[in-house]
Amino acid sequence: MGKYFGTDGFRGEANVGLTVDHAVRIGRFLGYAFNKDHKARIVIGKDTRLSSYMLEDALAAGITASGGDAYLLHVTTTPSVSFITRSEQFDCGVMISASHNPFYDNGIKIMNGNGEKMDDVFLEELERFLDGESGDIPYSTREHIGKTIDYYGGRNQYIGYLMSMARNSYQGYKVGLDCANGSTWMIAKSVFDALGAKTFVINNQPNGLNINLDCGSTHIQHLQKLVVEKELDVGFAFDGDADRCLAVDEKGKLVDGDLILYIYARFMKERGNLTDNTVVTTIMSNLGLYKALEELDIAYKQTAVGDRYVFECMKENGHMLGGEQSGHIIFGKYANTGDGVLTAIKLMQAMITQKSPLSKLAEPMTIYPQVLKNVLVRDKDSALEDPQVLEAAKKAEEGLHGSGRVLLRKSGTEPLLRVMAEAPTQEACHLAVESIVAVIASRGHLAEAAHD
Repeated sequence: MGKYFGTDGFRGEANVGLTVDHAVRIGRFLGYAFNKDHKARIVIGKDTRLSSYMLEDALAAGITASGGDAYLLHVTTTPSVSFITRSEQFDCGVMISASHNPFYDNGIKIMNGNGEKMDDVFLEELERFLDGESGDIPYSTREHIGKTIDYYGGRNQYIGYLMSMARNSYQGYKVGLDCANGSTWMIAKSVFDALGAKTFVINNQPNGLNINLDCGSTHIQHLQKLVVEKELDVGFAFDGDADRCLAVDEKGKLVDGDLILYIYARFMKERGNLTDNTVVTTIMSNLGLYKALEELDIAYKQTAVGDRYVFECMKENGHMLGGEQSGHIIFGKYANTGDGVLTAIKLMQAMITQKSPLSKLAEPMTIYPQVLKNVLVRDKDSALEDPQVLEAAKKAEEGLHGSGRVLLRKSGTEPLLRVMAEAPTQEACHLAVESIVAVIASRGHLAEAAHD
């Protein structure tokens, strides 16, 4: 990944790592890059965090100053920007969001005309411009200056598209929705109400400061409590920009991305719709998923962590289903990115069609205990490449005697080394992880105390 753009866009603390000046210059570059044989048309969406409004204005100013037109979707989801970009033939789509990060962070995600994450070559050129290494871009003048256009109606098009994906009425179903005080705060309820469900919604009162704050897919316990207390049939939790979805079954048990992949892969195969008989996962998926897929005679592929890599593998090989344990699920026939609300709709389809509660659909898959520790380090690469750290990881995995695995990887957006172990017992996982973290500490790589 580049200096600014990681696996999920340009992300940093607002006006610290990602400033309003960055946003103006990004807008200037986009407006100029696509303003060649026609006037550039660039659509912008944002989440509910306070700084998103500032960055939206800055991006639009930069785009119009370079002669492009900026179309504003206002508060919406990342997948809606992807959908509108490709369906309405925009040159480019931009989403302002730091996903599941706290409110004081923000990010800029750039998509190509197909609604896919922008390629590295384009982003490298953009980074050179941000650093002043590729010369100036001329300002547009007179009639060539662009304009900002309210495109609120695009969000309604996306809602209509989501509703068209539902194959059943939700009449008689009680559904819980945790909107993370983010992008789905209006969209999710609108969709499920229109489809006939009785909805119970929490964390749908954004104030600019409470996005992801003890809510949403990263704090699933609140939805679990709601489902049990209200005796709901199912619950769905989204992250700040709604490209993720985690589910809760009627018993209050978490159904994560791996279980969602298992449930829907089986559902597709039994109906002859898993045409390539393959599921794309990342290296972080649970061993239990792979064993369950093998029992179904379904093949799987592993990619680096990030829905970007999952999608690239799917696109290159024609696979129809892929995703991450964190809840980024990509349905290749319908979307070019993870879509939390679409994932919820697809799970409802599996439940209703099979006349089965979610707990029953997830039951055949056994989840292996998994422990993940995020270690704050001075330098990710140095820590990851340290021979003694690698040797510690090797010994920890050998200690599992073939019944588990150990994984070290660096975060794409933060100064973290992620240490993960899977084993038949939680105790074995903890011992493996702590043995590696101890060596990381003894080698002087810690920036400060490790945190979970």
